Amino acid sequence: MKNADASNPAIRNIAIIAHVDHGKTTLVDAMFSQSGTFRAGQDVPERLMDSMDLERERGITIAAKNCSVVWKDVKINILDTPGHADFGGEVERALSMVDGVVLLVDASEGPLPQTRFVLGKALGLGRSVIVVVNKIDRPDARTAAVLSDVYDLFIDLGANDEQLDFPLLYAVGKRGIARPTLEGDYETGDLSALFDMILEKIPAPSFSSAEPFQMLVSDLSYSDFFGRQAIGKVINGKAHARDALACIGEGDVRKNLSVTKLQTYDGVKLVETETAESGDIIVLSGIENVKIGDTVCTRDAPKALPRIVIDEPTVSMRFSVNTSPIAGTEGKNPTSTQLLERLKKETLKNVSLLVDEENIGGGFLVRGRGEFQLVILIETLRREGYELGVTRPEVIFKYVDGKKMEPIEHVYIDCAEVYAGNVTMKLAGHKGRMLSYLSQQGGRVHLEFSVPSRALIGYRDQFLTDTKGTGIMNAIVTGFEEYRGDFDEFSNGFLVSDHNGASVTYGLFHLEPHGQLFIVAGEPIYEGMVIGQHNLQFDLVVNPAKEKKLSNMRSTTKDEALTLTPIQPMTLERAILLLHEDEMVEVTPKSVRVRKIVLSEVERRKIARTK
Repeated sequence: MKNADASNPAIRNIAIIAHVDHGKTTLVDAMFSQSGTFRAGQDVPERLMDSMDLERERGITIAAKNCSVVWKDVKINILDTPGHADFGGEVERALSMVDGVVLLVDASEGPLPQTRFVLGKALGLGRSVIVVVNKIDRPDARTAAVLSDVYDLFIDLGANDEQLDFPLLYAVGKRGIARPTLEGDYETGDLSALFDMILEKIPAPSFSSAEPFQMLVSDLSYSDFFGRQAIGKVINGKAHARDALACIGEGDVRKNLSVTKLQTYDGVKLVETETAESGDIIVLSGIENVKIGDTVCTRDAPKALPRIVIDEPTVSMRFSVNTSPIAGTEGKNPTSTQLLERLKKETLKNVSLLVDEENIGGGFLVRGRGEFQLVILIETLRREGYELGVTRPEVIFKYVDGKKMEPIEHVYIDCAEVYAGNVTMKLAGHKGRMLSYLSQQGGRVHLEFSVPSRALIGYRDQFLTDTKGTGIMNAIVTGFEEYRGDFDEFSNGFLVSDHNGASVTYGLFHLEPHGQLFIVAGEPIYEGMVIGQHNLQFDLVVNPAKEKKLSNMRSTTKDEALTLTPIQPMTLERAILLLHEDEMVEVTPKSVRVRKIVLSEVERRKIARTK
């Protein structure tokens, strides 16, 4: 840091960054175990850093979390950051609190797109990097090639000579083993080499001895006992439990704070303390009206720190109360005011989410870093018992010098060579530009494209269809470019119900030849509800409640023999990616349904005639 003249050798602050499912949380679990964070015989849950149910189920990290271990009398604060670009706000906040990172790379898959995103942020901030090649025991491990890929990635991201000379370890995270060489069977060992390397290669937090207490608020939380909590790193000075503190917000607006408790991390727990040193990560409780990026400092010497810079949102969705005919039957249907309050509460701890408070068109516009981030928000609300409606994701455009600019994504695709032509044709037809075509072993190819974000909305489902479910696609936003022009939509039309009631086997059986069904017999239906995808590129209004007119007993027996093709369960992600501009998703704790925004067929026809 600028003007620093001292450091705190008793502390190290690190972030562990990796692509989704490269073993990051498993490695942290092993670090807890081997550092003595938990006593012998204590029951420790797996994936303990993934505290949200969604994180455990999806096997990903959504929110950056803080913890600590002690090694050779040095406290190591560990931030287990998200590995998905849509949660970049969490990544940037975590990096603002650390002095170095451990980059975890799978020995088979190598550095993948989200690794590039997070590593680029870390290198840009000048953070020290330790590279750990994990899962070297995989049968398909290609350690030497992966290491070469890591060097190439550092060069692509503009790493300087010092950053290119990174320290390296090889690991089997699930066994808790890390070593500086590949020699040995990796059946026995520990993580002492990793702990020692962190102490040796990650710089101690620096500070200015002449400055009074300053803390940068990097995260927010809430406790039922202590109220609002601000989390951040002590940049300068010392924090004392009963200090008179102030907060400096946007525009250098200053307000006094009343702090009820000062805590630091001990393992995954918070412990109360009287004093916290420079470089430590602390939690201040009982404060109000503090935002992420604010500076907390002493009242008699207020001085603001540079605010955290967060990349701007690229995608928006409209959230509204559930207005379907069966609203309120499967959960609590909030009023618009209640929904807005819940969304505003989310923005208090998620700095990369923005909510427009004006209720336009029956809903509130929520802006985020990507579809996945918004899907996680919707799923969170759903698990809290809410019913709501959400519209199709829309890309956020901006104008520079009178020119329309749109977000562009770097798309990485791995698929069988036989499908590459179809994938290339689809993306090229939607203003995508091929950047790379590389043949790989086993008849597969690696493709890279530059594609407008709007072209990828709804494409992921199509991509899986085009590659028979065997393709892998990842994408990260690289910036804004001038608008590339219009193109046609990807998907077909829908089968739309014209009846209220419940679906029946007879009606659905005779609709199967027209497309792919989303529902099974006995499900509630209503006019305007989408019950399947049409084989053709237009909507077909149908009656899934149609029953066979019985004229004799034989008909009844024959009807019972009808067998429907099993359906693919409707997930939230799939439903959102299916949407056109005139559909929305009805979300309840029990169901995910696609529906028309305008339910009445008569009204839809009137609207179509005016276009």
